[in-house]
Amino acid sequence: MSVRLKGDKEISKVLTIKQKALRINLNDNIYGTFAEIGAGQETVRNFFRAGGASGTIAKAMSAYDKDFSDAIYGVEDDNRYVTEARLTRMLTHEIHLIEDRLSREKHPEKLFFAYANTVATIDFAKNFKGHGWIGFKFQLNPLEGYNEIIMHFRFKENDAKLQQETLGALGVNLIYGAFYLHDNPKDLLKSFYDNIDKDQIEIDMINFSGSRFAYVDNRLMSLQLVRNGMTNAVMFGPDGNNLLPAQELYKKNILALRGSFRPVTKVNIDIFQKSQELFLKEKKVAKENTKVIVEITLSNLRSEGEINERDFLDRAELLCSLGQNVMITNFQEYYKLVEYFSEFTKARMGLAMGVYNLIEIFDEKYYRNLSGGILEAFGKLFFKDLKVYLYPLKNHDTGELITSENLKVHPRMKELYKFFKYNGKMLDIKDFNPDILDILSRNVLKMIVNGEKGWEEMLPEGIPEIIKDERLFGYSKRNFEKKKA
Repeated sequence: MSVRLKGDKEISKVLTIKQKALRINLNDNIYGTFAEIGAGQETVRNFFRAGGASGTIAKAMSAYDKDFSDAIYGVEDDNRYVTEARLTRMLTHEIHLIEDRLSREKHPEKLFFAYANTVATIDFAKNFKGHGWIGFKFQLNPLEGYNEIIMHFRFKENDAKLQQETLGALGVNLIYGAFYLHDNPKDLLKSFYDNIDKDQIEIDMINFSGSRFAYVDNRLMSLQLVRNGMTNAVMFGPDGNNLLPAQELYKKNILALRGSFRPVTKVNIDIFQKSQELFLKEKKVAKENTKVIVEITLSNLRSEGEINERDFLDRAELLCSLGQNVMITNFQEYYKLVEYFSEFTKARMGLAMGVYNLIEIFDEKYYRNLSGGILEAFGKLFFKDLKVYLYPLKNHDTGELITSENLKVHPRMKELYKFFKYNGKMLDIKDFNPDILDILSRNVLKMIVNGEKGWEEMLPEGIPEIIKDERLFGYSKRNFEKKKA
């Protein structure tokens, strides 16, 4: 059974929030619970105001007092309320209640749902703008199980009343999209900003689950958030599920390695391992408090033109198989990445990079949009508690190894370079593997596509087998056999 409205016609234009709420209310089958705690009391109000809400709203509640909230949903281990764990408890509890209290025999056609949010708006001093979690658990057929959409957002507005109104609109967009756009998750994602500007709210994490979303790769949904300008950075773990950067990076020592990873090679792993060893030797770094991230920029994903989603997932598949936390960002310049990390931690950070990346950092063309130019960028980059771990570059014509000691930068940048090099901000990786310096990702990729021999030896253990089994990066056994013949 599909979700339909009697006499309803498709409308191509974007509906208002009131129109969306009314279409939900006029559907005889949609029926459920609204539970909003903290500062988020606005979503259900839109449904009450739209009219016809008695056929949609089984219950609306707000456990604003913490003791009441704990009595209903239980006490969290960390005693926090604006968390994903709290949201999940709310959704599970409310769905169980509606299933227990409403008879399926009496309501055989009903599509039950539970909407929940837990939110903190801007504080009185306006230092903390606020954030929250929204979740929607719903049926699309009374004989099927529940599907679920969970997202985290951060407010950008400076007024609590405006933030609450924006939250209410976002909640309606989520509920409407879940019922009417579930067959196209990309359009569903975009619809969250219907009647909302991107300078009002930022969505920085989302996960889809349930039978109707079994085909959805949450890593791809993360990519869409950055691609659509909904956020500047997303993160997912080795299991492929999306993570909340603020939660993962909070007060952590962060070591980041940027690359194309197309595919991940022995050189990438050598940089990763050697820089991690140096980072963990720092007095201000604690191993148990360290978060290591491999980062891919959106511009890197676009390096071959339009973003190829299959290519992105190929890279993600290999990095996840190596147990890595992966971050996709819209920060082409390193100083923006460091500024982003600094939103969550004041602990020591590290950047692992090759010589070529360092040369680019000293290229003035990347800082023309800054009033202070490259000096402003370097102030933002190195004013933080940051170390750069530099991996050598081999000159393939002369065989010379380029390190921080013999690196040549533009004459105008010489003094600036010297200042940061001899100020203890840069450290050469010296115990690298000299036997792998000739390995280049782009050459490995060509060998895979063309069915040439020898590329397997250039990749970390286990990676060639995954590429062959999953047919990643255009690998074809037929091409290899043709080449062999």
